[in-house]
Order: sequence, then structure tokens, then C-alpha cells
Amino acid sequence: MSSDADERRAGWPGPGMRVLALVSVGLAATMLVAACGSGSGRPSAAAVSASCTQVSAMLSDGPDPGSDPVGYAEAQIKPLRALPIPDAGLRGTVDRLADAYAAVFASNDASATAKSRLATAIAALNRTCPNSGAGL
Repeated sequence: MSSDADERRAGWPGPGMRVLALVSVGLAATMLVAACGSGSGRPSAAAVSASCTQVSAMLSDGPDPGSDPVGYAEAQIKPLRALPIPDAGLRGTVDRLADAYAAVFASNDASATAKSRLATAIAALNRTCPNSGAGL
């Protein structure tokens, strides 16, 4: 085995320099992974906000949910499913809302389960898109 003195004479860095080199390489690798991970496909807050604006605008169209809940529910199903929403979480929330409106429509607004499902879906949407305009 060689000693640290022999390695230094042979041009090898000392143990302190080797540790510093390893830490530097590790830090550089971490930064590269973080930089690559930032483009992971997760939409920005601005993109989610823009999607929320689209959802709110779409939900404002159609019959008044208070006076015609069945017609309102029917009017929301296809447009909600057709919205281009890049965020997977928001896409799932909007799809569950469309499914809930479909259940209300299918039951002719007579199913308590469908109404409860709709209320849950609206609450979930409003957590991501406050004041989305979704109606019961």
C-alpha cells in the first residue's frame, strides 16, 4: 500500500482534495438532474391559471343551473371533456366534474348520489380553480 505522501509525490491530490473533487462532482450532477427535472412536463402555475380561466368561461355558458339543472348539466359534459388542459391533475378534476354532470343528467336530477357526486366534484375544482363558476 502506498501512503498519502507517496501519492502526493506521484502527482495525486491529497485526501482533502479528493473529497472536495467528489463533492464538486456530486453537486454538479445534482444541479444537472434538477435542471433536467424542471422540464418534467408539469405545467407552470400560469398554464394552470389559463386552464382555470378556460374552464370558468366554458361553465358560464348554457342554461342557468338554478332554473334548469338538467339542461345545464347536459350543456357542460362535452365542452368540459373537450377542453385542452395540459395539467394532469386538473384534467382529472375536470373529467370527474364532467362525469358528475353526466350522472345528474342521466338521473334527470333525481339522484341524491349524483347530486352528492357533483357537489364533491365542484368542491375539488374550486380548490384548484377558485370561483370556477361550476353550478349545482
